[in-house]
Amino acid sequence: MITDAISTSPAPANPRRGAKRSLTAIGAVAVVGLIAAACGSSAPSASSSPTTIAQSPAGAPAATTKAGGTSKSVVNAEANTTIGRTILVNASGMTLYTLASDSSGTSTCSAGCTSVWPPLTVASGVSAKGGTGTSGVLATITRSDGSLQVTYNGMPLYTFSGDSSAGSTSGSGLKDNFGRWSVVKIGSKTTTPVAKTPTTTKAPSGGGYGY
Repeated sequence: MITDAISTSPAPANPRRGAKRSLTAIGAVAVVGLIAAACGSSAPSASSSPTTIAQSPAGAPAATTKAGGTSKSVVNAEANTTIGRTILVNASGMTLYTLASDSSGTSTCSAGCTSVWPPLTVASGVSAKGGTGTSGVLATITRSDGSLQVTYNGMPLYTFSGDSSAGSTSGSGLKDNFGRWSVVKIGSKTTTPVAKTPTTTKAPSGGGYGY
């Protein structure tokens, strides 16, 4: 009877098998952890600087604007001995003028006026820039024909068809059908104006006086 009782009792659990199962479970968890860590290492770091892309409106192409835009030196400063001051000239050295009847940001010179007093213009997309020695604010306005005219402190700039060469100022103080014109002077006096040579008119030959 004692023998039967012993033979029918359940066999004691094998401690070595339990330990093996525990180690197997721990190993599986460790493998899963390693896989997760490997996947996570391929994702961007939270500390990296994000790249911002500007989105254009739906259906519209993205616009690219260069910093500062395109600029061109179209106005320079030069000392003029005739005027006795530093004046503004264009890129070719031709004297620049303003019209008294113009107002800030508005030109009254049109049609026939522009053939005598050509507006100083720049191409579309080009911002007016002054050379060394220039002062004041340079900008542009849109004329009725769509061209961009350069302005100085808001006043539209022109050259004069009567000036034959760079540095000529034959339009200084001139008053015509379009208004009164002035050379654009900047800074203080730097030179002494050159005195104009008086014009001498000769008497017609053969003429005489009777006594």
